[in-house]
Amino acid sequence: MGSTRPRRPPAPTAAERARSLAARGGTACLVGTGAPQATPLVHHVRADGSAVLLLDDAEPVLDAIRAAPGGEFSAMLEVTDHAPVDLREPVRGLLWITGRMRIPGPEIARRIALQVADVRPHPDLLNLGHGATLVRLDPGSAVLSDAEGCAALSPVDLAAAWPDPFCCYEGHWLAHLEESHPDVLDVLVRHLPPALRDLRGARVRPLGVDRYGLRLRVEAPGRDHDVRIAWLEQATTVAELREQMQQLMGCPMRRGAGAGPTPPGGRA
Repeated sequence: MGSTRPRRPPAPTAAERARSLAARGGTACLVGTGAPQATPLVHHVRADGSAVLLLDDAEPVLDAIRAAPGGEFSAMLEVTDHAPVDLREPVRGLLWITGRMRIPGPEIARRIALQVADVRPHPDLLNLGHGATLVRLDPGSAVLSDAEGCAALSPVDLAAAWPDPFCCYEGHWLAHLEESHPDVLDVLVRHLPPALRDLRGARVRPLGVDRYGLRLRVEAPGRDHDVRIAWLEQATTVAELREQMQQLMGCPMRRGAGAGPTPPGGRA
């Protein structure tokens, strides 16, 4: 007999979701054995899963790194992904990267800081060598926890994956959907499971978007429910994303005729 379990909508892999979470930046904290928790001035997770952190010179963890054998200190970086709208439970996902930290020499540190500035400009990078120190975390393992599940990842997994093409644009689009197009959310309710459509006192909120579909959160009294609604076809460009959204809303795709909110990167 075949399984009667409902088929889950397609979603990015755990490694892809981890790369997307890291690309969005979020907030970060650093935890090391025997050292107080530190909050980086700047953090950036690179394509291979290694992390670059700029720390205030007063952070005790820097002394722990310098005193560690070989100048390498075990630590864990926690990156928190927050929803782009004001949800009751705002955290969408957590990425923990565990590995060994070291402080590179001044010339290497400056070169790394310039590389970070190319992809994640931040004014605090100018403080390198003037009250701030750059450290590098080389990963041994990573763990992702989000609405899709929890997964252990290796540096090889992270290096082989790509972030979702819309991961750095979805925040603006979802905030716009929430603020300016509540009518669209009303239409999308029909795609929810029957048990969630008529919950008394529930509110439907935009949670995420990726090339496979749209994620909604149903904030019901006492409990939240996250739902993934799949596109009819995978979207890899803004035009394809717009078309899939219109299909989801039941709007025919006509040249020159817009319907619903403008996806990320599109023009109003």
